[in-house]
Amino acid sequence: MIRRVGEVPRGDKRYQLRAGAYAILPLQGRFLMVAQITDEVEVMLPGGGIDPGESPLQALHREVLEEIGWAIARPRRLGAFRRFVYMPEYNLWAEKLCHIYVAHPVRKVTEPIEADHHSMVLSADEAIASLGNDGDRMFMAQYAR
Repeated sequence: MIRRVGEVPRGDKRYQLRAGAYAILPLQGRFLMVAQITDEVEVMLPGGGIDPGESPLQALHREVLEEIGWAIARPRRLGAFRRFVYMPEYNLWAEKLCHIYVAHPVRKVTEPIEADHHSMVLSADEAIASLGNDGDRMFMAQYAR
């Protein structure tokens, strides 16, 4: 059974399953993260949705490149969690199934492709304090200890 993290699903909403792959990226004793800067700043593990026909690992490589511009190597799955959220950019109530990996950043190959996304490097404590959702914080804390 995959642990639910965050808000309890609302009984008055229908949720669509949306699987994604996300990475903890250790870099010289710190961690590469992504900040999405719009009206607010949201710090997240780099990653995102798995497209139809894509494997979780293919999605992980693509999403990390799109969000922070880095190539990664040797991803290893740490686990998964579920969270129930409204995704305004898709006008979608989603059951997010979040697969979490640890991978090694190889090199920066481009600037972030996704609008409003910026890479940042944080200490473990800074990352845990800044992450925008409980599941990302849980996995970062477990990995960093």
